[in-house]
This record gives sequence, structure tokens and C-alpha cells, in this order.
Amino acid sequence: MRWDHGEARPLAIEELGERYRRYRLSDPAAEEAMARSLRQFGQLTPVMVCLREGRPELLDGFKRRAAAALLPWRTLSALVLDADEPQAKAAIYGLNRTGSRPQQLEEAWIVHALVREDGLTQVQAAELLEQHKSWVCRRLALLERLAEEAKAELRLGLLAPSLARQLTRLPMGNQAAVLTTVRREALTTVETRGVIDLLRGANPEQEQFILTKPREALLQAEGVQGPIRDFRLSPGGNRVARQLRYLLDALGAMANWLHYPGHVELKRHDRLLLEPRFVKLSHDTRQVAALVDELFEHWQLMNRRTTSHEREAAQRDRAALASQDVATADCPRTGRGPDDGAARDSALRAGAFGPGIDLATAHATGATEFTG
Repeated sequence: MRWDHGEARPLAIEELGERYRRYRLSDPAAEEAMARSLRQFGQLTPVMVCLREGRPELLDGFKRRAAAALLPWRTLSALVLDADEPQAKAAIYGLNRTGSRPQQLEEAWIVHALVREDGLTQVQAAELLEQHKSWVCRRLALLERLAEEAKAELRLGLLAPSLARQLTRLPMGNQAAVLTTVRREALTTVETRGVIDLLRGANPEQEQFILTKPREALLQAEGVQGPIRDFRLSPGGNRVARQLRYLLDALGAMANWLHYPGHVELKRHDRLLLEPRFVKLSHDTRQVAALVDELFEHWQLMNRRTTSHEREAAQRDRAALASQDVATADCPRTGRGPDDGAARDSALRAGAFGPGIDLATAHATGATEFTG
């Protein structure tokens, strides 16, 4: 097949090879959205291909090919790119940076292929992908230092890339136990990093303690402080907070798995066995959401009642204070009145301290008695 570089031409769907599909995650939801877009607007941009042994192989446009097969369309407009193997992999990465950028696992697949299959150094791979060498090293570690169980969960969207990077700091044999601890205790990212730091220098007995009681271990470790508990909450409030962290973490992982195409790897018998559990999940989440709404309504009612009671108490206090003021005004005064000073001064001027004693002597005598 003679095909000049940069030339676009229509190609039959079945002619578009997918040997590079292994570097991209499948996303059925995005493919259905693409099918709606193709039906409404048509194909706006051609797919990108390179020739391998005379056959066009897709580099960019896997979703459009899958969507065209759903419509069904017979052909797609394609543009050929002259590229060797490393350049083809770099094109897969570069052509997808402008739209929905590749997931870290997809980036790791490309980096691994460039370094391990095509023989590039990490520096050469970094230059080809226009990234830093440390970026290449981190992607490579996701595949080469991650246990198989963790890689499978990363592929299904059940494991966050940030947690996967933390796990690569440990030997593969320890990663599954740490992953179990993280999920059981609903550890935060900061706590997980601290646990892994402790495990890297621990003996077997210490490892057992760290994995069994990670927060207590973090609290005992010098300079390592994790969010063990919220001191603003009661013991019961902290228990509920821990349950909420675990629940939200589990729901987030499931939402990530549902959003990204992890379920495409399920077999037919898997779907048949898992369907009742998903039905229960759907039912229970709706029930919990309804109960949470009822809880909010109850709290709002309690807040309104509390505000009303506080308002009534304030009114009663004001009324009581007003009554005390009236009662005080009606009672005779036992203290010194406004004319008491005048009467006393008159008595002093009249010689109340005895004959022959003047006013100055009387004042001095009164002061002595007061201080004495």
C-alpha cells in the first residue's frame, strides 16, 4: 500500500489494526458517548495510524473505531504517520495529552515498552516523551516494583496511583499486607506514608505491631503524628468518623471502578455471580441516602427547637430582670441617701463630737476611727 505521510483517506473499520491498543485502557462509557457524537456531528478529525508490514495500525482513535463499529459505520477517515516503534509509542502518549490525558497506568505501559522492549535509556525515554527523568522512573516503578495484586487493582481502578507509588517503596511481598491494613483502618495518605516509613526499618515483631495497630505505632514513633482522633469529637463521634472514612474510601474506590473500564475484564459468569451483589449495593446505598436525609431533617428540627428554647429563655430572663428593677424601686433604701451626707455634715458643724471640738478635729477623729 502506497500512502504518503500526512495523507488522509477513508479506511474500512476492519482494516484498522489495534496492536497498540494494549497501551490504552478501554472505556465503554466514553465509547458510547463517542458514538452519540459521531451520529450527531460525524467524524470531525481523522484517526492517526502508522504502517506496519503494509497494514495501518491505530495510534490515536481507539474510541472512534469502537464507536463506529457500534453505529455501525463501514469506514473512518485516517491520517498516516511515519514513525518507528519508539516514535509510535511517543505519539500515543503525545496525541492524547491534548484531550483526556492518559492515566498513570497507561503512561507506565508506554514507558516500560520504551525502556524494556525498545532498549531506550530512561534519559532517552524522558527526552522522547518531553518529561523529566524522575517522571519516567516513577512510571517504570509502577510496573516493576508493584506486586501483581496491586497492579491488578490499579488496572481496575480500585487502587489510587498515589497509594500505588507509596507501595513501590516496599518489597513486593509486604505490599499486600499494607494494602489490607490501609483499607481496614481507612488510613489517610499521610498516615500511609508514615506506616511505610516505619515498616522500612522494622524487625518482624515491629512489623506485626505496625500492621495490627498502625495509628498507635504512628503515635509512638518519634516525630510521626497522624490524625489519630479529632479532639473536638466525643468518643462516639470519633467512632462514627472512622466508619465514615472507611465507607467513603470504599465508595470512592467503587465509583472509580465503575467510572473507569474495570468491569470490561469481567467474564460472563462473573457478571452473573456479581449481579445480585450490585443489586444489593444499589438498594442499600439508596436506603442509606434516604436515612441520611432523614437524619439531616431531624438535626434541622432540633436546631430550630434549640433556637426557639434559647429565645424563650432569654425573654424570661429579661422579664425577671425587669421585675427585680420594679421591686427595688418600691422598697425603702437602707443605704446612704442623697441627703445623708448633708445631715452628717450639719451634725459635725454643730459639734456632734462634743463641745470645744472644731470641724477639722472632728474629721481627723473620724478618719482615725475608720482606719482603726
